[in-house]
Amino acid sequence: MRNYFTMKKLFRLVAVLLVSGASLFAADAAPETGFVSLFDGKSLDGWKINHGTDAFTIEEGAIRANGDATHLFYEGKVNGAKFKNFELRLDVMTRKNSNGGFFIHSAFQPTGWPSGYEIQVNNTQKDPQKSGGLYNTVKNLEPFEDDKWMKFVIIVKDGKVTVSVNDKELVNYTTEAATTKLRPDGGAFAIQAHDKGSTTLYKNIRVKVLP
Repeated sequence: MRNYFTMKKLFRLVAVLLVSGASLFAADAAPETGFVSLFDGKSLDGWKINHGTDAFTIEEGAIRANGDATHLFYEGKVNGAKFKNFELRLDVMTRKNSNGGFFIHSAFQPTGWPSGYEIQVNNTQKDPQKSGGLYNTVKNLEPFEDDKWMKFVIIVKDGKVTVSVNDKELVNYTTEAATTKLRPDGGAFAIQAHDKGSTTLYKNIRVKVLP
């Protein structure tokens, strides 16, 4: 009788542990509800380079930017490639002495620097503005590390722009109607190739459109 109750308690304990473990696993693997991928990890389908053809390539599932100042615009099917209120998540990496940028509320143009706001990508290049800052608007002067993936979260909601890198909020900026670079109907995303000496990488690019 004693062995029966001991085994019964043991089975109950194992069951509890299995349920708990399954719950924890489910929480860790929970899908990002409402998010849609903008990059397939294999090609530049849905993206358009404004000039030059060799500044953007695919490297181990990421978009690699390296070349004379050039920009890669998202022109795919998601939301008509125009985003007004949204949450954008992506992983970004810099190589040593590399500068780059990610633009929001932009629009395709054949040459020149894109319109909209640039989120800086730079950790050890000489420009004092570092990764995650809103370029020339809200500056981050503290670098992250090269050769490590940084988790960017960019949110635009009703004229307010927030940017976090690795869960650290760096930008919380409310635009003003007279000076805003946000387009009334939303805009495109763009990745910058800064120069031939700079290599930056981008992957896991996904967006959730907000009301």
